[in-house]
Amino acid sequence: MMMNLWMAVFFLMFSAQTAQPQDSLTVTLQGQTIAVVHRTDFTAPVPVAPMIDDQKYSQFINKIDQQIYRAPVNAMINEQGSIIHGQAGRRLYRQTFKDQFYAYFFGFGPSKIELPLLNIYPKVDGELLANIRVKKIGRYATYFNAGNTNRTHNILLAAKAIDNYVVFPNETFSFNEVVGKRTPDKGYTSAPIIVKGEFSEDIGGGICQVSSTLFNAVDNAGLYIVERYSHSRSVPYVPPGRDATVSWYGPDLRFQNKYNQPILIRAKQYGGSIEVTLYSSDVINIEPRKIPDPSSQLPEEIKKQPETQSSRPPGDEKSRYP
Repeated sequence: MMMNLWMAVFFLMFSAQTAQPQDSLTVTLQGQTIAVVHRTDFTAPVPVAPMIDDQKYSQFINKIDQQIYRAPVNAMINEQGSIIHGQAGRRLYRQTFKDQFYAYFFGFGPSKIELPLLNIYPKVDGELLANIRVKKIGRYATYFNAGNTNRTHNILLAAKAIDNYVVFPNETFSFNEVVGKRTPDKGYTSAPIIVKGEFSEDIGGGICQVSSTLFNAVDNAGLYIVERYSHSRSVPYVPPGRDATVSWYGPDLRFQNKYNQPILIRAKQYGGSIEVTLYSSDVINIEPRKIPDPSSQLPEEIKKQPETQSSRPPGDEKSRYP
């Protein structure tokens, strides 16, 4: 008899608990669950009516936004000359989500929110590229020894970083910002870059040839040079005074688009040469500058031998160019 009574009490308690609505909020994206939270996760410790802890809510919404964020992808011109259209990105529509979250928090029972999104459109679309690939406004090419594989590899990486970049009117281009830090994680290799006693970067040797080639193409197009530094000694791939040394923690190459049309940068490696060409629309009015031609002769480059195999007297090593 007593056992039956306890079972009846347990059944009533269980029924009462299951009859109570759950307190959870399920957050979804395209039907897939992103997070499940509860009111108590965000309740501020105050003795009055329930209030939201702003710090906990901010941490939550920032985490959600980072989780679902997708950066837009600019349109580009591929190796065959075809335009690859860009892709829109996305981010959380914070105000709409906040309204829905507050409705859940100050309401009763469970709820579900399908994440509201905002599209992020690419800065460069296919239509723009089609309009600004028409007129060549500047060009320069320099030459190097393609047999120096590490240096050639670095030149290719830096060229790819600036290729297809669009500089809008009044915008300032920064080589360091666009190319980024030259690290092994990004694929850059070690290439000694001492030129006749001139010391520069270790990882990323060859980068200065890309920046120097870009500088001359930009100068040829008559753009405004904001910042540019030469090496303390001449380099073999451009005439004296026509180089642009760069370093992540040091000098940068910066120029401003003073024209009223966007400018497209194309940078390509062809065997032992790097070529930078600038394009714009057919309505642009440029003020070109005459610049000296580069040397078409390959610079002499001799790799340092390992110390265990070196037979050179001290101070007699020759090194590769930056």
